[in-house]
This record gives sequence, C-alpha cells and structure tokens, in this order.
Amino acid sequence: MSGNLAQKWKSFQKGFEAYLLLELSLSQHTVSAYLSDLSKLVRFLELREYDCGPASVEQHHLEAFLVWLSGLGLAERSQARLLSALKTFYKYMVLEDLTSADPTQHIDGPKLGRKIPTVLTYEEINLLLEAIDLSHPLGQRNRAILETLYACGLRVSELTGLRRSDLYLDIGFVKVVGKGNKERVVPIGEAATKYIKLYLEGGRRGQMNIRRGQEDILFLNRRGAGLSRVMVFNIVKAAARDAGLPKNISPHTFRHSFATHLIEGGADLKAVQDMLGHESIITTEIYTHMDTEYLRETLLQYHPRYRR
Repeated sequence: MSGNLAQKWKSFQKGFEAYLLLELSLSQHTVSAYLSDLSKLVRFLELREYDCGPASVEQHHLEAFLVWLSGLGLAERSQARLLSALKTFYKYMVLEDLTSADPTQHIDGPKLGRKIPTVLTYEEINLLLEAIDLSHPLGQRNRAILETLYACGLRVSELTGLRRSDLYLDIGFVKVVGKGNKERVVPIGEAATKYIKLYLEGGRRGQMNIRRGQEDILFLNRRGAGLSRVMVFNIVKAAARDAGLPKNISPHTFRHSFATHLIEGGADLKAVQDMLGHESIITTEIYTHMDTEYLRETLLQYHPRYRR
C-alpha cells in the first residue's frame, strides 16, 4: 500500500495486530490473514478514491467492497472469512474508543452450508498405515506421525509442536499445546505408543545431526529440525498414494476420522470436544451430523426398501 490513505490506516493496523496477538492470542498465520484482508479494504478505498480513515468508513463503503470482491470471483467462504476479519477489526476499534460506530454491525455474510469433511473408514486407515515401509528410519517416523494424528485427533500445528517432554507414554497421555497456547491432555493408545517408541529407539536415535535447540522436538526432518506443516501434508499424501486411496486426504482427515469414529462408537460429545480442544461444543457437533450421514448411507446400502 502507498499514499496518504495508507498512512491513515497504518497506526490502526499496528494496534489491531497487537490486539490479535496479545488480547485474542491468535496464531501468527491467522493474524497475517486478518491483516491481509484489512489491506484489501484499504486498496479498494484507494481505487474508488474514498478518502476514509478507519473511523470514517460507513456501511455503504463496506457493502460496495463486498460487491467488488464478489465481482472479482472471490468464493463465498473467502468472503465470509474476510467479513469476519473486518468485524473483528471494528470490534477492536470500538473497544479502544477509536470509533463510536461499528459499520459492520448490520452486514451479514453469505449463507454457507456446513461442509461435511472427508473421513476415512477404519479399514482405509489401516491400509494407509500398512503401506508405510518400516525398514527405513523415515518410514518409522512417518508411521509414528500418522498413528499419533489418528490416535489423538491433533491439528497439524499441534503435531509439529509436540516435544519429547510432552509424552507420558507410561500412563498413556500426551500434553498438547493448541490454539491460543492452551494446553490440554489427550489419551494416546497402545498402537501410537508402540510406533513412537520404535521411532525414538530407531530412526531418531540414529540421527546424528540434530540442531541445537531442537533436541526436545519429537518429530524431526532429515536435517535435524522440526517438521513444517507442508512436510506433514506431503507425508500424508505419499502414504495415501502408496495405499492406493483415491480420496483427497490431508493431515486434518485424521482429526476428522478420529472424532467421527468416536461419535459413531457412542462417545460423549463433551469428551470429544475436550480431546479435540474445541472452544465451543457447536464446532464438535458437526461430527454428530456426520454420524447421521453414516447411518443414512448404511440404510441405503443394506435396507431392502432403501436400496438404490
């Protein structure tokens, strides 16, 4: 951004960034996305030659901005996320007494259907795990990674942040640091424990080039540093390819499968919420809808009056 308008917004953006990091404890990735969305609004105001600082923006400016984005082909889900960023920005402005009015107050985002995520069956999970070559140190690591994702329902960032000192394998638990640096304790099963120990006693112990400061990180790359999110994504994709699974699978698929299999098995929704680290049980409730879909598919497949 350049010009006088950008300067009008600059200090407010700095304050908003601090609010997101310090007050809301959002991740740097989320903060960057919110700031990028805010920059899009400033760019739009520049293009339309609206000489508006943050406190001068009105509802009609934002409505015109959303129409402009839609005309550029921005997907409805992306529009909804962007509007959420703007609402958060103006909540900050009001809290800090930087404006007396919230121009986003009466703006509704696009109506989005709740997307049912991809889930693997237990048989598909086994196929994927068994496709990994354990004769290679990286195979031992990769098997431990996928076993842990499925056993604990972790987010990718939680997996890459796991430390050896977070493991309490003798009593079957791991400590997880989730969103907003909130800690939770999650049970870990015998299978994941077995393959973590195999990795620790095999491939990881033989790794001679562990970088200083990375000694406590559980899962390491070839260069002795922690894994990136992209590397975990690639590990999952490679395993799915080797197993011959045609589904579009990501690390988050294991989290979805973990929750869905628990709900299908009759687990208490509150317990699943706690294990997933969801702040609201509403987020966890999507898996009850998935269970309903599973039951419907079972009827369609096996009931003589429902067969297609």
